[in-house]
Amino acid sequence: MTHTRLDRAAAVSLAALAGLHLLFLLAFLVFLRLAVGAAHAEAPACTGRDMLTGLQASDPALFDRIAGEARAVANGKGLLWRIGKDGQQPSYLFGTMHMADPRVVTLPPDAQARFDAASTVVIETTEVLDQAAMMAALARDPGLMMFTDGTTLMSLLPPEDAPAVEEALRRRGIPPASVNKMKPWMLAAMVSLPACEFARKAAGAPVLDVKLAEDAKAAGKTLLGLETVKDQLSAMASLPMDLHVRGLVETLKLGDRIDDVVETMIVLYQRGDVGMIFPLFRAVLPSGGDANEGYAAFEQAMITSRNHGMVEHALPILAQGNAFIAVGALHLTGAEGLVELLREAGYTVTPEGQPARQP
Repeated sequence: MTHTRLDRAAAVSLAALAGLHLLFLLAFLVFLRLAVGAAHAEAPACTGRDMLTGLQASDPALFDRIAGEARAVANGKGLLWRIGKDGQQPSYLFGTMHMADPRVVTLPPDAQARFDAASTVVIETTEVLDQAAMMAALARDPGLMMFTDGTTLMSLLPPEDAPAVEEALRRRGIPPASVNKMKPWMLAAMVSLPACEFARKAAGAPVLDVKLAEDAKAAGKTLLGLETVKDQLSAMASLPMDLHVRGLVETLKLGDRIDDVVETMIVLYQRGDVGMIFPLFRAVLPSGGDANEGYAAFEQAMITSRNHGMVEHALPILAQGNAFIAVGALHLTGAEGLVELLREAGYTVTPEGQPARQP
């Protein structure tokens, strides 16, 4: 299998799939009434294939380059991290993937043990457990989800792309007129989902983060959040509109190939190779000045800036000890990932089962 070439603008939508679950929950809630019969249709089989397996056979040199870049990513290997400081009971940081795939929602045994022992469970936002209240809060700022002036989604599309976008939406059972007032990041989040994952959500299957929150409440644990839905959507809304529009167009153009990208991310996640996700994107996406700048802006707004806010809110919780903090795995890695930021805050943070690294 030859490796898939994608447009870098589409990576904004795909990276959001790995790192921002609320867009999918919200988009699904808004869209559910528009997708006639979706919740009752027979669940389709997942058809994605692991791109790296094909890449290793078809272009071993490129595969080796991706692997080399992944090894250079700070804290790019591992999902479960111990957080310790003298005088405090240790806590744990776990990287999630915001999907309902059975391979994702089943915690590895070591993570399950730490979750079970924790007195406090922390997720990105607890608002996911009360969607009615969440939507009511967002209704007070509808511009985060919908155009509230004369702007329409179709009016923002380049004329040469509009027919292809309309056709791609119809193939997904989405009447273009029904989403014409929806902000492009909401719709892009929806169409980034493979059909099998969409069907799971339509059937009520929770993503991993929601399952952890529900299990924590059922076990009588304290449940806390690090940010709000509005925080997350505001970060997405801060990015240039043309980047979102390009992302939507290119994501729709991917068609069924998006299933391969998602399958590859799941395989990497299962292996704990989070640091390979962005090198993979960079390798299979063509370079370009504007696209590179837009991708960097996405990383800054949706990952790096939020990381600093998450750590600020996590420190008082960590001071109490015995917490299990579960956030999107892309927030763990890199020089300004949660692992490094917690080390800078004076904590010893190390992969579970490996020698401690002093701050």
